[in-house]
Order: sequence, then structure tokens, then C-alpha cells
Amino acid sequence: MTDHRRRLHAPALPDHDPGDPAESAVIAGLTRSWPRRAAVKKPEVDLDALFEPHRTDFPEAMLPFAEHRRFLALDEDRQARLRAWAWIAYNKSVVDIEQYVVNPGFGLITADVFGLGLSDTVITGVLQAMVDEQYHTLMHQQANALTRRRRGWALPETVLPPCPTVRAHRLAVARAADPRAAALVQLAFTTVAETSISAYLALLTGDAALQPVHRATVAVHRRDELCHSSLAGELLTAVLTDLDDTDRVRLLDALGVAVAAFTGSDTGTWAAILEHEDVPGRAELVDDTIAATADRPVVQDCTAIRRLCGALGLGDELDARWPWPR
Repeated sequence: MTDHRRRLHAPALPDHDPGDPAESAVIAGLTRSWPRRAAVKKPEVDLDALFEPHRTDFPEAMLPFAEHRRFLALDEDRQARLRAWAWIAYNKSVVDIEQYVVNPGFGLITADVFGLGLSDTVITGVLQAMVDEQYHTLMHQQANALTRRRRGWALPETVLPPCPTVRAHRLAVARAADPRAAALVQLAFTTVAETSISAYLALLTGDAALQPVHRATVAVHRRDELCHSSLAGELLTAVLTDLDDTDRVRLLDALGVAVAAFTGSDTGTWAAILEHEDVPGRAELVDDTIAATADRPVVQDCTAIRRLCGALGLGDELDARWPWPR
């Protein structure tokens, strides 16, 4: 038999190595299923065909100032523009988290900065997730472009500041004592984002009055993220097994900071929008919104990250450090 034929008939390598501490059957299963389940592998949808001009761009109940007298005093056109702005800002927040938090964190895993000795299966699974995140960025960017085109409004994203998660991530990385600490911060933020973003996306999937193309965009994205949550949990578990006490405390603190950033309200973005739109009484509107949302997290469902930390024996320690939504 020739070398070529020997290769053809050689036994297949197992797709899960139980002896590899960084690998798990969960990751192996996610890797195998990717060609069937990932949004990037599906035919693209005709977004224009789904757009219904009479539908709202954002649930009014989710506007932090929906019942404020300054907002109610605006005419319908200006209110509609602010709802469209809310959708633009929502998408930009998702894109920012994918581009500046999640994919850089996954990149640390593929570079094996934690010295896990990663198998091909794990590397493949993480790279697949990174491809997903790039496609999600494209999806949300296309959704914003569609909204601008069909509404005939500029709504430039350059008006908007980075979202709170990105701002907190940059600050925490900058304050890290050394590269190892910075890597743990990035891992923590990536884990929180990937285990909690499905709850953020779910905020826009249940309103039948919402623009169908908007609901479709977040629903497709959310299906991928439910799988990414499992991947992120397995990666965090693998890293934790090798941490000393110092690094463990660093990771715990970073997880708390990440949860606080991810769940918090984003009045800075609204301040920029209201300024750009020259809304009358905007200073009062922003101040009252800050006061009203100070203790009301945008994302209230952190059960996925809470379950993960509880399973790892970290739940009580995190509760002691950070009062987070349950």
C-alpha cells in the first residue's frame, strides 16, 4: 500500500481527548456542530424585504425616559428618531463588545497565554466563535445601515461614545499590575459578556410590535451566543484549575467589575444622542434618567454567569464582593 493510501485508511483521531485538562466534551460537541448551527454558515436574509416602515425601531418601554415629561412633550417624529437612535446605539454596543472585549479575550486563549497546552479541538472551537463574532458585527452593522437607509435619517454612530462595558474593560486593563493580571481581566470580561449577552439580546426578541428585521437580527445572533456561553464557561473552568491564590483573587475582582459594567445603564450614550438631536430640556432629562436608573440594571438576568461561578465554588465569594443582579 502506498503512503498516500495508508493516510487515507489511517484511523481517525478522536475529537475529544479526556486526558487534556483544557479540553471537554462540550467544546468538542460545539466544534462538530458549528457547520450546522452557526449563523455565518446560513443563507443571508433579505433585510429590506423584512422592513416594515410602520413598525417601531425600539420598544418604548425600554427607553429610560419613556414617561418623562420632556420626552412626552416631543412630537411623534422626534420621538421616532429617538427610538431609532436607541436601536442604533443598541447595535453599536453589541458590536463594541464583540470587537473590543470578546474577540481580544478569545485571542488570548488561542495564543495560549495561560499555558494550558491547548488541543486542536479547543483552538478550532475558539476560532469558530471568533468567526461568529465577526459575522455578528456585520449583521448588526447591516441592521444599522438598513435603518438609516429606510428611515432616511443620518443617525451617525460617530456621535456615540464607547459603551460602558468597553469603557470599564479598557480602564481595568490599563490599571492591571502586569500582563498576567491584564490577561485575567480580559478573560473575566469575555466570560461575563459571552455568558450574559444572550440576556441582553433577549430584551428585543419578545415585542411583537417591534420592527421584524430587528427582532430577526437579535434572534439569529442569540442562537449563536447560547452556544458561546458554554464555550466560555469551559474555558474559564480550564484556566481556574491552574490559578494560584493571587491570580484567583484577581479573576474574582475582575468578574465583579465586568458584571457591574455589563448590567449598568448607559446614560453617557443618551446624553450624546440628546445633545446631537438638540432635544429641549435635555440636561434635565439626562439628570432625571441618571437618578431613576442608578439602581435599575439594564440587564437583570445574570443567572448564567451566576450558575457558572456557583458550580466553580466562586458564588459566595463573588456575592461578598459585588451586589449583582440575580
